[in-house]
Amino acid sequence: MGEERSHHAENVRRFLKPEPPQLDFPPVRNGIDYLASVVKHLDENESPVDDRDLKYAVLHLQAAVEVLFKARLLREHWSLVFENPGEATLEKFREGNFNSCGTTAAVKRLRDIAAIPIDEKELGWLKELAADRNALQHYGLTHSARAVETRAGRVLDFLMRFLWDHLLPLLKGAERTAAANDMVPVVEGVNNISSYVTRRLNRLRGELKGLENQTVQCPFCEHMTLVITPARGTCHFCSESWHPADEMLVFDYLGLFHDDGPRGDVSPCPQCDAMTLVAGVVFLGSPEVVDTLFCFGCMARYTPDELVLCAGCSRPWPLEADIDGSTTNLCTDCRQQTDPEYTT
Repeated sequence: MGEERSHHAENVRRFLKPEPPQLDFPPVRNGIDYLASVVKHLDENESPVDDRDLKYAVLHLQAAVEVLFKARLLREHWSLVFENPGEATLEKFREGNFNSCGTTAAVKRLRDIAAIPIDEKELGWLKELAADRNALQHYGLTHSARAVETRAGRVLDFLMRFLWDHLLPLLKGAERTAAANDMVPVVEGVNNISSYVTRRLNRLRGELKGLENQTVQCPFCEHMTLVITPARGTCHFCSESWHPADEMLVFDYLGLFHDDGPRGDVSPCPQCDAMTLVAGVVFLGSPEVVDTLFCFGCMARYTPDELVLCAGCSRPWPLEADIDGSTTNLCTDCRQQTDPEYTT
């Protein structure tokens, strides 16, 4: 009986003994983890970027490229990650017993099979990064640190766009939620990397051409890259977006959650009646004009001389002429209260 109890107790101890930690890095999460490491090493707010930071940023950026490219190829078919898809078998894939394709082959398959646009200039950046990585990994690299960081910044910008446009939108359920959580420190950190910021803002000048008069400062990343449309307001730098019906867009723009206080006054819009007319909005196309009144809902725009304050409720209202030539400064609601027969 004693031996049985002892045996039972041992089984209980084995059952209760904690299991050793398990590695859980599926492809997308693994790639984002490498990307988070890149951002941490290049984040100038953490500490000055030294040679060691730059070395690991290059190594992990190349690893992120390889993993995320293959993660996207897996969305097309698992055989595409094999060096030779013609020799692919499901058994080898499940066991991980195969040679995977390199970056150049992955780019060709992403272009030809997944129809993802990667131009020759971007392919050149990827090849430069791979060369830097190989030099660091195998025989050392002696090069201008600023040049290496600039090249890494180019690829980082490209890879962030690749994630937002071609991989993250395909995720669903728990995988999508996990990826969104993993991306938070990445999105926050890239804004502190000068090479990335410079590269991205230079590229965005071309993307925002023709949209200057509807582009304002983003309250999240604080760059003049938030494009307002009637359907949605989206920042082209940090990818944050809002629906115009969401008051958060206006309230956050007003600075209610910022230490420096409000950035303008909000009023009902004369055109759409929504509480989305903001004073003092500065646009990319006219940064010297600081008194524009702009509706974040319907995109109506006014100069101060086009509006007066309603004498009844003090809301901004277009200056209108009466039949006798005089002017009125009553909005529609106040006019109807004073003159029940008044119709618009």
